[in-house]
Amino acid sequence: MSLLSKDTDSAFEGAGSKAGLEIWCIESLWLVRVPKSSHGKFYTGNAYIILNTVLPKTGPPQHDIHYWLGNDSNKVDSALASDKALELDAALGSCTVQYRELQGLETERFLSYFKPCIIPIEGAYSSQEGHLNGETYKVSLLTCKGDHVVHIKEVPFSRSSLNHNDVFVLDTASKIFLFSGCNSSIQERAKALEVVQYIKENKHGGKCEVATVEDGKFVGDSDVGEFWSLFGGFAPIPRDSPSFQKQSDTPSVKLFWITTQGKLSQTGTDSLDKKMLETDKCYLLDCGGEVFVWMGRQSTISERKISISASEDFLRNQDRSTGTQLTFLTEGLESAIFRSYFDNWPQKVEPKLYEEGRGKVAAIFKQQGYDVKEIPEEDSEHFINCRGSLKVWRVDGDELSLLPALEQTKLFSGDCYIVQFTYPGNDRDENLFYAWLGRRSVMEDRKAAISLMNAMVDSSKGDPVLAQVVEDKEPVQFFLIFQALIILKGGMSKGYKKFIAEKGIADETYEENKIALFRVQGTSPNNMQAIQVDPLLQVSSSLNSSYCYILQTETFIFTWIGNLSSTRDHDLLDRMLELINPTWQPTSVREGSEPDIFWNALGGKAEYPREKEMKGYVEDPHLFALNTNEGDFKVRLTQSVKEIYNFSQDDLTTEDVLVLDCHREIYVWIGYHSNIRSKQQALILGLKFLEMDILVEGLSLETPLFIVTEGHEPPFFTRFFEWDSSKANMHGNSFERKLAILKGKPQNLEVSVRSSWKAHSRETTPDGLRSKSVSSNGQGRSASPATNVLGSNLMSPSNQQFSGPTPIVRKLFSGSSPLSGAASPAVEPRSPSQGVGLIQADGSGDCMNLLSYPYERLKVISSDPVAGIDVTKREAYLSDEEFLEKFGMTKRAFYGLPKWRQNKLKMSLDLF
Repeated sequence: MSLLSKDTDSAFEGAGSKAGLEIWCIESLWLVRVPKSSHGKFYTGNAYIILNTVLPKTGPPQHDIHYWLGNDSNKVDSALASDKALELDAALGSCTVQYRELQGLETERFLSYFKPCIIPIEGAYSSQEGHLNGETYKVSLLTCKGDHVVHIKEVPFSRSSLNHNDVFVLDTASKIFLFSGCNSSIQERAKALEVVQYIKENKHGGKCEVATVEDGKFVGDSDVGEFWSLFGGFAPIPRDSPSFQKQSDTPSVKLFWITTQGKLSQTGTDSLDKKMLETDKCYLLDCGGEVFVWMGRQSTISERKISISASEDFLRNQDRSTGTQLTFLTEGLESAIFRSYFDNWPQKVEPKLYEEGRGKVAAIFKQQGYDVKEIPEEDSEHFINCRGSLKVWRVDGDELSLLPALEQTKLFSGDCYIVQFTYPGNDRDENLFYAWLGRRSVMEDRKAAISLMNAMVDSSKGDPVLAQVVEDKEPVQFFLIFQALIILKGGMSKGYKKFIAEKGIADETYEENKIALFRVQGTSPNNMQAIQVDPLLQVSSSLNSSYCYILQTETFIFTWIGNLSSTRDHDLLDRMLELINPTWQPTSVREGSEPDIFWNALGGKAEYPREKEMKGYVEDPHLFALNTNEGDFKVRLTQSVKEIYNFSQDDLTTEDVLVLDCHREIYVWIGYHSNIRSKQQALILGLKFLEMDILVEGLSLETPLFIVTEGHEPPFFTRFFEWDSSKANMHGNSFERKLAILKGKPQNLEVSVRSSWKAHSRETTPDGLRSKSVSSNGQGRSASPATNVLGSNLMSPSNQQFSGPTPIVRKLFSGSSPLSGAASPAVEPRSPSQGVGLIQADGSGDCMNLLSYPYERLKVISSDPVAGIDVTKREAYLSDEEFLEKFGMTKRAFYGLPKWRQNKLKMSLDLF
């Protein structure tokens, strides 16, 4: 790796150059790389360094460094691990976030890398082949805590270790028992089943019995009797067994400056300001249950090492709980929770962050084949069939008026509207409802629009998606269903007319004989808008060199072409002009050659933006679980909202309410077994989430908000997951579903007709199977038959997929596992002309039957394009050598990335 200095450990050679995990272990005071086959195996006698590299949508790679300390590791190895983590940070341009991970007290971010769990192994790691590392089998009792990731802790094999609040796994030589405390949650029990499956496959080779034991139920069940006999017979568990120690709701926050001698000097408490953090110093932020060390970008390596030692001494001297988390942050890479402790933290990240450390890393990645420039955003996202039917109602107080077809593409900014879009699904129609709130509409109309939309949704068939959008904040999907939309100033409702009359405001409602200025925007003829803007006294905020405009006066029509506009913009200008008024005969002027009559109509010449308008940086989406107690929808940052890292479809737990934060739009997902019973409640939760701004990203309260229910997810939601439609038909709670799969019952693979569209995300493949996901342009992509056949998702113990519609049972099975021994139905391989049928989701599989073609022929725009290939899998036809050259990674690594990241990389190479 080019950033390695002479003082950097050679074991870090090439570190961070590929997406995914890299792990090193301290062995006899040396740093050795752990092979991928041993990832997830941690020995209690060692200290480890874990690097996770992510390729975001835009910008250079992002790195998280964790150093994990086993309970039996010595102090020398522990200190060396923290030093090596800092050394790796320096090698990566000082642009990482570092976490200290203690065995049994790991962060959820760390555990999310190793789903379903990690179970530390007694002994020490050895890189020598054939060494047993001290690993021996023994009976063990484990506690399993957590709804989305599992914290595993081995406890003494004793009745006194059991309690009513937790879930336990008892692993014996012939049988695995799952004991569920009566106060444990369904989600925790379900996650513990994944641990049972993991132990069964990895420690028993799939050959052992599994039984469930419920706290308080023991009459007439042989498994329960056998379980208690291992503890010397049944006896009641005390009711006062301790559980988690609850943290204070409002912990005192203190900020300390760490001197160059390692001393702590308090500089602030509770009310903190970012200006307190000087770039050439290091600071410690004590938040009670979590401690942060902030390292200024101008601080030296020696100062950072001193700050790490000082923070660990601080925790020891304060006699803090071993569960106190310790996180190290570099200036410019502060986490959301850290920023939330400071008043008015600036929203914009300084560009110098990329010009310094990350800029160096970007240069390295470019040399290795990565394109780390900002990847163009999808301009036209056809995730649903946009040729459906449209109905638009104008809201006037409590009254609704259906607009004629010719008028439904003209909205007034002083009014509110309800939009119903019906599009063809799989054997039935799907409905999407929007409440569109004009920028200048009155509050009474806004409230009425939401209320009336909810009533329409409740009375409609199926379970439609509901959305609230505000003018100027519309998502791309909204414009796509209109195809051509005109937004006019003023309003028609009685509430708006009354308001402007009472305030003495002139009525600016659009009329054809008045001066009007329209900004034309969009990405294609199927997605174009004309937005009326203020022509008088506000020229500086109305014109922009990046756009084209239409100026309407009493006697003339002008089209104004900005110098930074494209030929596509010019085409849209002509189309919109004809839609607004086909009788107009405009005079076309280019920016810089306007006649005086043009400026006179606008109230005089003035300054306006002349630089290219750039779209802001958008991070990958984040998934959060909301803890909604019975009837209580008060959401607080520290207790009721939890981020789910490295999320997948399996994290959409049926008992939960989750929020998918896509930054430009928010989705509230309602599980079928959650305690949310109306979309009105879900909408309130979504608004509260926006108010909290969990990621401290400056979320507007006007961010588009979608309400989605389990089993009825639209393609523009499922695109963020590697989606398996068959899971929409699963029955029962989370525990029952996973228990059915653990028992070996077949899945119901029938695709739910309520959450799919055959022409796109659920396109029927030639062999009759359904595809699993949607490409970022909305076109259906064929999945490998091997990923759809029975049991194909259950073979890998490191990535279990649990689903299935069978009721709960107590005794499961004995002998060999049907999951590991059942034969899959035979699948006929498809030829290249039928699609890439043998490529698995992780890139594995037999690709021998695929023909290879050169990159220049596989590009979307090619002078000699290849015919008869699956155009959604162009990259799969590259040779292994050319694939590595273009993508900077192997095919297996590429197919291990989330779908939207795959699509972004393919777009940057013109393969999408």
